Amino acid sequence: MRQNTHIWFNGKICTLNNAQISVLSHSLHYGTGVFEGIRCYKTTNGSAIFRLDDHIDRLFYSASCVRIKMPYTKKQFKDAIKTVILKNKITDGYIRPIIFYGTKHLSINPEGCRVNCVIAAWPWKAYLGTKPIKTIISSFRRIHPQSTYIDAKICGHYVNSMLATLQAREAGCSEAIMLDYKGYVAEGSGENIFIVKKGQLYTPSAGNILRGITRASILEIAQKIGIKCIEKKITVKELLTANEAFFTGTAAEIAPIGIINGKTIGNGETGPITKLLAGHYKKIVHGQSKTFPHWLTQIQ
Repeated sequence: MRQNTHIWFNGKICTLNNAQISVLSHSLHYGTGVFEGIRCYKTTNGSAIFRLDDHIDRLFYSASCVRIKMPYTKKQFKDAIKTVILKNKITDGYIRPIIFYGTKHLSINPEGCRVNCVIAAWPWKAYLGTKPIKTIISSFRRIHPQSTYIDAKICGHYVNSMLATLQAREAGCSEAIMLDYKGYVAEGSGENIFIVKKGQLYTPSAGNILRGITRASILEIAQKIGIKCIEKKITVKELLTANEAFFTGTAAEIAPIGIINGKTIGNGETGPITKLLAGHYKKIVHGQSKTFPHWLTQIQ
């Protein structure tokens, strides 16, 4: 990212190069921040943000989980996101709001620490690309749901994701698939996962996963076009014998999976249902579909 990129930092616009935080910030030491990943897309009416309200609602929920008292309203965050996009002249890109505890002390208890709020945005293509990827099932398990708020996007959670990602990269793969504490399929390091068997869609049920906004979108799209989707516990055997598999996420969008643990899924290519859902998703986010128009927030 360019150092002269404009960001929103505690209510003011500044350049990335001029934004400073202390090395003794509480969140740097303990992972006590929260964040969101949001995308904006080029449409015929200018740039539009995908599911902005849902992302900001989750950001505020995540903040409440780590007892962060937000110093700005939801509307102020939404307006700031639009300002950052316009200031950086982004028509198609990724938006990262992050809220974190600053300095005061380094006690585990964050009470009294300043709350910092940052919004950055930059052009970013699909995180995992658009071609079927090679994956492994990680030996690192997803965090136990009774250890934390599993449905919140807390910065510290992503150490778990990082370890799985590095393991996958060291094995020559693009991404890891993680199991939950009971050994069922959970999600990728930063994405939800779907499989297709005999024309039917399956995805891990809530409880041990982050209930992603892209995941929710795919569930609604599938229902709209008549594809039955079942949320259930998915075994490793079911995963490996799937006809199709794909990841969903804001950064990844819809990412087909071609290989898992050296086993080819289907014929190794993007399957017909994956392709169909990805096509509908692409049209919706680019404003080329009349379906779910309320998911888009126009910048201007």
